[in-house]
Amino acid sequence: MRTFIYLILFIFIFCSDILAQRSEKNTVEKTPKTVFEKTSLTGLKFRSIGPAQTSGRVSDFAVNPNNFKEYYVAVASGGVWKTVNAGTTYKSVFDKAASYSIGCITMDPNNSNVIWVGTGENNNQRSVPYGDGVYKSIDGGESWKNMGLKSSEHIGKILVDPNNSDIIYVAAIGPLWSSGGDRGVYKSVNGGKTWRLMLGIDADTGINDLIMDPRDSKVIYAAAYQRRRHVFTYLGGGPGSGLHKSVDGGATWIEINKGLPEVDMGRIGMAMAPSDPEVIYAIVEASEGKSGFFMSTNRGASWKKQGNYSTSGNYYQEIVVDPKDAQTVYAMNTWIQVSHDGGKTFKVLGETTKHVDNHCMWIDPTDSEHFLVGCDGGIYESWDRAKTWHYKPNLPVTQFYKVALDNAYPFYHVYGGTQDNASLGGPSRSLSDNGISNEEWINTHGGDGFETQVDQKNANIIYAQSQHGVLVRYDRLSGEELGIQPQPRKDENAYRWNWDAPLVISNHDNKRLYFAANKVFRTDDRGNSWKVISEDLTANIDRNKLEIMGRVWGIDAIAKNQSTSQYGTIVAMDESPLNEDLLFVGTDDGLVQITENMGTSWTKITTIPGVPKQTYVNMLLASPHDENVVFACFNNHKKGDFLPYVYKSMDKGRTWVSITANLPTRGSTYAIAQDHIDPNLLFVGTEFGLFVSNNGGVSWVRMKSGLPTIAVRDIAIQKRENDLVLGTFGRGFYVLDDYSALRNINEETLSTPGVLFSVRDPLLYEPSYPMGLPGQSFQGDSYYRGENLPSVAMFTYYLKDDIQSIQEQRREREKKQQKEGLNAVYPSYEALKAERAEKAPQIVFTVTNAQGNVVRKIMTAPKKGIHRLHWDMRYADTDPINLKTSAFYNPWSDSDKGILVAPGAYQVSMSKIVRGEVIAMGDPIGFTIKALDNRSLPGTDRMILDGFNRKLLKLSGTVSASSQTLREVKNQLKYIDAALLKAEIPSDHISYQLADQIGQKVAELNTVLGRDTVARTLDLDQPPSLRSRMSRLVYMMFSSTSEPTQTSRDGYAIVLASFKPLLAEIKMLVNNDLKELHEQLILVGAPYTPYALPKVPIFNH
Repeated sequence: MRTFIYLILFIFIFCSDILAQRSEKNTVEKTPKTVFEKTSLTGLKFRSIGPAQTSGRVSDFAVNPNNFKEYYVAVASGGVWKTVNAGTTYKSVFDKAASYSIGCITMDPNNSNVIWVGTGENNNQRSVPYGDGVYKSIDGGESWKNMGLKSSEHIGKILVDPNNSDIIYVAAIGPLWSSGGDRGVYKSVNGGKTWRLMLGIDADTGINDLIMDPRDSKVIYAAAYQRRRHVFTYLGGGPGSGLHKSVDGGATWIEINKGLPEVDMGRIGMAMAPSDPEVIYAIVEASEGKSGFFMSTNRGASWKKQGNYSTSGNYYQEIVVDPKDAQTVYAMNTWIQVSHDGGKTFKVLGETTKHVDNHCMWIDPTDSEHFLVGCDGGIYESWDRAKTWHYKPNLPVTQFYKVALDNAYPFYHVYGGTQDNASLGGPSRSLSDNGISNEEWINTHGGDGFETQVDQKNANIIYAQSQHGVLVRYDRLSGEELGIQPQPRKDENAYRWNWDAPLVISNHDNKRLYFAANKVFRTDDRGNSWKVISEDLTANIDRNKLEIMGRVWGIDAIAKNQSTSQYGTIVAMDESPLNEDLLFVGTDDGLVQITENMGTSWTKITTIPGVPKQTYVNMLLASPHDENVVFACFNNHKKGDFLPYVYKSMDKGRTWVSITANLPTRGSTYAIAQDHIDPNLLFVGTEFGLFVSNNGGVSWVRMKSGLPTIAVRDIAIQKRENDLVLGTFGRGFYVLDDYSALRNINEETLSTPGVLFSVRDPLLYEPSYPMGLPGQSFQGDSYYRGENLPSVAMFTYYLKDDIQSIQEQRREREKKQQKEGLNAVYPSYEALKAERAEKAPQIVFTVTNAQGNVVRKIMTAPKKGIHRLHWDMRYADTDPINLKTSAFYNPWSDSDKGILVAPGAYQVSMSKIVRGEVIAMGDPIGFTIKALDNRSLPGTDRMILDGFNRKLLKLSGTVSASSQTLREVKNQLKYIDAALLKAEIPSDHISYQLADQIGQKVAELNTVLGRDTVARTLDLDQPPSLRSRMSRLVYMMFSSTSEPTQTSRDGYAIVLASFKPLLAEIKMLVNNDLKELHEQLILVGAPYTPYALPKVPIFNH
């Protein structure tokens, strides 16, 4: 009885605690949102700059069996991509899902529009992201729905029954960093609406692979897999691993391990030969050196060891059988291995020009020499069984750990280290209209790349590193790299380096760097020599005494501690920008260390309130505003804890308070940045995106315009440009140009109807065309271009509310009436007339020069929130208005683009136009357009150039208008001839004579203005026409900021002198001759012709 009472009491206390937590959670959720939280930030759009020079890890393919040109790509850390043209182009189709890491993808064999995605990478390496279950699309990837198994975190395989598409099997590997969750074989019989666990092993073992017998869809084989990873270790197997079989659609299972190693096994990959389903292969990872390659020819009843070949279960263990030859098997590995004797022997397939580290392979069932391979470098295709490879250079899914910026002018460069794709650097912008090309990226160091730093005074000096602290100094001019990694002193133990060692370049001395292993190093001569400025700053925990899956494992445990950094290393570090003696350090075992005397002594912080002990210190950031302030991001996801931990100290790291606030509870935190002007403006990068706070971390708002769901691993601010740059783990680099509008946004600012924010002084230049034409030129659709910011002035503005038209207001009222069950009220005649006569409301931006003259007007539709538009810093085109658009892309057609304005001071004002009334919004903003001096010859007086170009373009517009006028007169004469035929007048009437005279005059004028077609037909020499001279002059000057040549000046004078009398003749023709002819037509009662006013008929009664 006493036990029962204790049990009831425990349940009561437990439930009370849960209810209290829920109540507290609800309270937080009900906290009123600030105006900033409610404000749309859509206009502040990130642009993806790539690169795609090297891609990223691809985990799976789903190829349409009826159309090989269409396939889907599962990217380990970059979502799902689709091609309908065999990889000429790829489209990202998973950007808005809650997860970005993909383990597998499957196409319904009965409906190619139904796609199943298993989220959470199916590998186990140190940087693997996690997912939230299974997704389904029924419209070819246009939209997605989460179908459940959200706590699986990693999905290995999805099978759809070819006889019944409502039956789906899922291999849920389950959480990597913790026990429990959704793990095992799950089955749905209703298209994913509900799931049933069909095979569950234990809390630490999931299912990594499934295969289905093509002869009987109820026969399923499953590979069970026990594994665990933490910061301090990896363990790749256990007694839970093994093979299982069901012959009744998963209702019952038997173990089928006869002949397999009788020791702990790890990851097992399976494959059934399509040409002979009696042949099943298994590649087995096992302890005690008993791994190997096995074959069964009796449907799994027993297995025969073919050989000792096996791969790493951490990364690979996936095999593919040739669709036509049951003896040919491909094994995914660092280099793909192939066996032609059923796995007895393997050899390297051949990847001379291809990236290594392979994870998936599709073999064309009609041509075994044609296949697709997904590896850490992206997608490769071969048509000759790997003799040659075609790389897909248009998939920007590079996995960056860190990002760094230089201070190069006019455009800074972006650098970073990648997962398995070296350290890279490329431009943030380009002068080229062809965009930021793959060719503009450079490799600064090999291996897996990590933190890079760049000398802020000399952009050609770059410090890059690969795993375990291999540090180099790279010379951008020569392309040379010099190894500068600190080495142990005499009789000193080897240093313990993290996979990703922290590197800091001093704000106080550009020759000084800090680097760290388990100790901190300082150089004052760019790495030529190093000084150790600390002893071991870690907790020195013996990782081999720590429990994994409930116990301490022995040294023979599968892959124990492999593919894992040494434990007890420094992983975060920063120097105060305000105090060169102040340095902050964080470790992988949860310590924060502070020195205020450049390393002479250190203060150790072992406990951070609210942060679990031994939590990985992912980032430390010293404030540029107050040396007492330091920020921290702690990351505990490798213990299965996905909560964000963002903290702030106001006493140099001695005490800490959480500023995590309303950040989503699912989303580990990686990086934080503080604006260099506004101390309350903070940015945080999490596992699933970027967040901004304008109140010092009291509340956070997600920024997602232009940014897919992706891990933001690092953040950098380019202070000169006020740019925000993100290093993402799976989608490359992103740039938000000039985020300064976010500074000092407060309730007062956001309560005004409209605000125009400050304008960054833009650079004025003519774009170059390295490919000869704009955009992709003639390079084909596969030619990849990072999103470029051209030569523009950016106008960022805020509207508190939408500005609705009368029609929109009426419709909104009617929707409300319908929702309330009220009858709709018809508008009055006057109301409907006003509605139909109203022009849509507009926001107009008016640019004026220093003299107060209007230079340009730009209009846009009004939408509430913060938005941005670009002005190309050009005058409006002076050519005649043409409202027609070309039916196809013609790069040589009229671009409707004017000439560049002159550099100097300008002002922009914002107004709204509502029902014909122009209402100013906010104050005008001044800015200065700066000319980029990037020419080889001496500079030009830009005001003289502006004056010449403007009069040249005005003359060109007038010439074009005259030519258009003659065309229109010629067209009128066609109508007039038809009208004369119907007129009740004799054929020798004066009207005929006038029409003939006008026709002859038009022909004569066109000959001078345009060309003499008769002389051209006879190949007779003739002077260039005015229009030819004019177009040549415009062509010569339009794309240059150089001083007008004497040739251009002379040509202008010739055209002007010749055109003046010609224009007088055209005016006489239109204003006198044509007018007289129209009057004659009216007098004789001819039918109406265009451009003529009809005469009211008079009838005699």
